[in-house]
Amino acid sequence: MRAEAVIDLAALRGNVRALRARTGSAGVMSVVKADAYGHGAVPCALAALDAGATWLGTATPEEALALRAAGITPDRARVLCWLWTPAGPWARAVAADLDISVSGEWALRHVLDAVRATGRPARIHLKADTGLGRNGAQPHDWPDLVAAARKAEAEGLLTVAGLWSHFACADEPGHPANAAQLTAFRQALVVAEAAGLRPEVRHLANSPATLLMPETHFDLVRAGLAQYGLSPVPEVGGPEEFGLRPVMTLQAGLAQVKRVPGGHGVSYGHSYVTQGETTLALVPMGYADGIPRHASGRGPLWLGGKWRTVAGRVAMDQFVVDLGGDPAEVGDLAVLFGPGDRGEPTAEDWARATGTISYEIVTRIGARVPRRYLNAGPDHGGRG
Repeated sequence: MRAEAVIDLAALRGNVRALRARTGSAGVMSVVKADAYGHGAVPCALAALDAGATWLGTATPEEALALRAAGITPDRARVLCWLWTPAGPWARAVAADLDISVSGEWALRHVLDAVRATGRPARIHLKADTGLGRNGAQPHDWPDLVAAARKAEAEGLLTVAGLWSHFACADEPGHPANAAQLTAFRQALVVAEAAGLRPEVRHLANSPATLLMPETHFDLVRAGLAQYGLSPVPEVGGPEEFGLRPVMTLQAGLAQVKRVPGGHGVSYGHSYVTQGETTLALVPMGYADGIPRHASGRGPLWLGGKWRTVAGRVAMDQFVVDLGGDPAEVGDLAVLFGPGDRGEPTAEDWARATGTISYEIVTRIGARVPRRYLNAGPDHGGRG
């Protein structure tokens, strides 16, 4: 084993259950975009559904179509995809009975073209821009979009299955944008309902809002980072405060161990030079595997029962650790991050060390790193 990401599906199921316990009557959408934040879309989707999620969410339609191709049928889960361009694939999405997010009349026209091409009605979610400034219709465009969608619905061409929006600052409790966006969303709902729309679901809450803002839950919450056991609000509390457990453990077997003299440069540019005779261990992972180059000289890992730090620069395929006088053997396990139970760093530790967020740390782990799944069979109790 060169390197692997070990994915604990029992932990993921436990996380989904913990989130469901917070949502009351609202359902849970398991967000599996970006290959389930690097954890593996299909295995994680199935585990989340086993734990009671009823919707799946992806960014791109291709991600959603892959779930359908894997056998996740519409009667098993609705799948919403929200990042569209004129290139589509609109007709394939309609034919696969995907839920399509519509942020403007241009997108609605593409949906209706696909309906005519396939002979099948579409399911859409109208997205309002309540302040994030990305996708979604601005308040001045919202009434026209709603009216056009209601007209198409009345003609039997589509169903407006959802109305939704997305927070900008839900990970900052008390930020004034949160209350402003909630008010704007409620106003958008009033406009839509006055036009005659009666959606199946209204949804606004992402992971931080699911954990901290129950007034935003409406009919459905979208569980992203939290279902993978990482806190979207680390300044408020770690995973354990919310009943969550990290799902991914990233580890590698040492590729070389050797003694070197003092004054020996390590890795490109010799940004690290040994202080005295020491032992260097080579970890066979690098930025081609998703290890941030910003981790040079600062990335933490667990090796030989101790917390260590990357020595010198992270290269494309490997990095070095200075073990001092400690022994090690080729093949010994280096744990870059995991739940933290054994003293190992967490993805949040890596995020802090490299000046980013834990979302990026897990999502960037590349396809060259095999995923190994634990507890793949459904369970019906605790974490397994």
